[in-house]
Amino acid sequence: MPKKPLILVTNDDGITAPGIRTLIEVMNTIGDVVVVAPDSPQSGMGHAITINSTLHIEKVTIGNGNQLEYSSSGTPADCVKLGVKQILDRRPDLCVSGINHGSNSSINVIYSGTMSAAIEAGIEGIPAIGFSLCDYNWNANFDHCKAYIKTIAENVLKHGLDSGTVLNVNFPKLDTTELKGIKVCRQAKANWEEVFDQRKSPNGKDYYWLTGKFVNLDKGEDTDEWALANGYVSVVPVQFDLTAHHSIQELNTWDFNEK
Repeated sequence: MPKKPLILVTNDDGITAPGIRTLIEVMNTIGDVVVVAPDSPQSGMGHAITINSTLHIEKVTIGNGNQLEYSSSGTPADCVKLGVKQILDRRPDLCVSGINHGSNSSINVIYSGTMSAAIEAGIEGIPAIGFSLCDYNWNANFDHCKAYIKTIAENVLKHGLDSGTVLNVNFPKLDTTELKGIKVCRQAKANWEEVFDQRKSPNGKDYYWLTGKFVNLDKGEDTDEWALANGYVSVVPVQFDLTAHHSIQELNTWDFNEK
């Protein structure tokens, strides 16, 4: 009998978050699951890793299923490193991260702990997917995500991914009957117009709270933002080589020896 695929599951909302519990449920229908996830929320951590303090891992039992579970004091990227280097006895066939409570479309991918965990797995040569739902509610309904998650994960296991590429998958906040399908997209050109709300503490010291609004500058109908706004699951292949290859030729015309 062929061996089941080994699937590493992680997230950035913490090991008890409903999103990761849903993802574990789906992955248990596909393969052997090992969970290594933060012991507390780590949203917006990006690709941070722990280098100036100790890391802790604790084996835990949460909910139903046959999966092995470990909570970690580290960041999402730490969790993948610990899973691959310390906990697992063989390389996972797939790493999935999420389901994030909130959007990781467009520019959000840069700040996302969910996607950074997937990217860390990709750096290790492991096919990886980050899943997010555009609903920040802790008690969000993830039911309409399940069938699509299974389909996408099984396709990655079957076909693999190009070296240096991971998938960023976002779900609109919709009921199952309203979803129109999957769109393979590019990342929309958008940004946050940020404002710092200045306040006073009880002892008179200034402190700041980051606020702002998300502005989509991209009118293309081939973007993740368009897909989500129109009822589709967006799938964006993300590369972690940040080289702006198109600029190399121009930079080579500059005279860097000029004084």
